[in-house]
Amino acid sequence: MKKLIAASLTAALLSAPVFADQPKIGVALFSFDDLFLSVLRHNIETSAQEAGLELQLEDAKNEIGVQLNQIQNFVASGVDGIIVDTVDSDATQAMSDAAEEAGIPLVYVGRHPINVDMLPDNQAFVGSDEKQSGTLQAQEVCRLLNGKGKALIMMGTIGDNNATLRTRDVHEVFATPECSGIEIVDEQTGNFMRTEGNNLMTNWLTADLEFDAVIANNDEMAIGAIQALKAAGRDMDSVIIAGIDATADALAAMQAGDLDVTVFQNAAGQGRGAVEAMAKLIRGEYVDQKVWIPFELVTPKNMNEYIKRN
Repeated sequence: MKKLIAASLTAALLSAPVFADQPKIGVALFSFDDLFLSVLRHNIETSAQEAGLELQLEDAKNEIGVQLNQIQNFVASGVDGIIVDTVDSDATQAMSDAAEEAGIPLVYVGRHPINVDMLPDNQAFVGSDEKQSGTLQAQEVCRLLNGKGKALIMMGTIGDNNATLRTRDVHEVFATPECSGIEIVDEQTGNFMRTEGNNLMTNWLTADLEFDAVIANNDEMAIGAIQALKAAGRDMDSVIIAGIDATADALAAMQAGDLDVTVFQNAAGQGRGAVEAMAKLIRGEYVDQKVWIPFELVTPKNMNEYIKRN
């Protein structure tokens, strides 16, 4: 199925007519420093080039005020379309309203907009169903712990819909009979950042919390946790570390025996899908308002398949 999805996206881009006048698309991503976003950005750029679209790329540096200003500037400059990976899902209603009022097509990619079920006709969301991500992650952690133990949760940015859903997924899995022996000792935000994950893990170690697993909403925080644990001399075989995204750095950590679980989020597929949806919207063609790119569980047993895809 995943090969068919990738093939269909590629075929759609290659078969679609290239724009003669090269419409200009404003692209606002929450952070250029994020590894997952680097793959997403690269595929947006290559797909846009194939489709004959000109891009204006902006880095929001994980600041919602900065990103809102970027959207306002796109609208004021009269771009032909806008692609956004939002810093804060709560701010997406304002983005949708601004684009709709200006008659500019808008495509959300990656992070869910808060209004995903009520998008205007010329707007769409391309991403993955977060009900799968945290669920796959937590089920594997439960299996590795044999349904018993103590866990810490590193949440993404407060207010971000993906962070909310991924954390909720973990709670729901651990409430099932087979996993109810796992206690969530604490959960705090690490803002999806490696440095903040490191700092949070250091604080937990300083507080002398007992735990058997660290479940992070993304790989960057999981890697930060690994760095702090190793610096403190913790035996990595004594703790389960789980992330989401299956970035190159995460897979390297898995190869080293430090990361136990991650969940592949297809950044390349999302990037291509966002450009395909935008091209269709500009041409006035029909677009599904929610385009799902499946999540996939990654463990040491199948990681080599994903290493080849990064």
